[in-house]
Amino acid sequence: MSLVQPIVELIDVHKKFGNVQALSNISCKIPRGKVTALVGDNGAGKSTFIKIICGVHLPDSGKFRFQGEEVRWQSPDESRVAGVETVYQDLALVNSLSISRNFFLGKELHKWGRFGPLDRQRMNRDALEGVASLGITLEDADRSVAKLSGGQRKSIAIARSLYFQPKLLVLDEPTAALSIKESQIVLEHVEEVRDRGISVIFISHNIHLIYPLADRFLLLDQGKVLGDVEKHDVSPQDLIDAIVHGTSLGN
Repeated sequence: MSLVQPIVELIDVHKKFGNVQALSNISCKIPRGKVTALVGDNGAGKSTFIKIICGVHLPDSGKFRFQGEEVRWQSPDESRVAGVETVYQDLALVNSLSISRNFFLGKELHKWGRFGPLDRQRMNRDALEGVASLGITLEDADRSVAKLSGGQRKSIAIARSLYFQPKLLVLDEPTAALSIKESQIVLEHVEEVRDRGISVIFISHNIHLIYPLADRFLLLDQGKVLGDVEKHDVSPQDLIDAIVHGTSLGN
């Protein structure tokens, strides 16, 4: 067993919405510098799980530790300050805004302090450099994101999250609705993120897609942990069978 402190640890976490028990007795650890694939069928509790980590929801009971310290974040802003960046399926991009305005949305750079005019030159430069760091070349930071491909939009969302130097990157179905080529580009981005030493939680329904990339798998079913395993201890078919039949994997 590794003695390295996990980036995230949940201990006996429960979360209920009305009569629906979204999470029940969740205990797990997310290792540092690794890609943890969070898998499970629809309604398994994956979204609630990441929303607790990202500060959207508080657990009803149990403990949530980030970098060894117990936390009770009241908002996503608190989680971002602590070093958690999230890329949701909808990407939170505004079609009517430019690449650079989307890149710094809510965290715009200003000249002469926070009340000065926008530093558009720096924003444009940093946005293009951020996307270029992932191997994507865009010529005009003032271009509307509505004119970009799905893969380019995903690249902007991931590059934006990395610009703020996260300790943990959470990706919610980042390859959804992408072509095979675009999906492969996203997976290559995630490999680069891991190579930088950043911890990653990658939600996916596609076991065969995520399997080569993931270091370990956290399997949820009906709000419970059915498996928390290293990749070398489980095959893609083992994971698929566990999801289909609701059976536990060896821990």
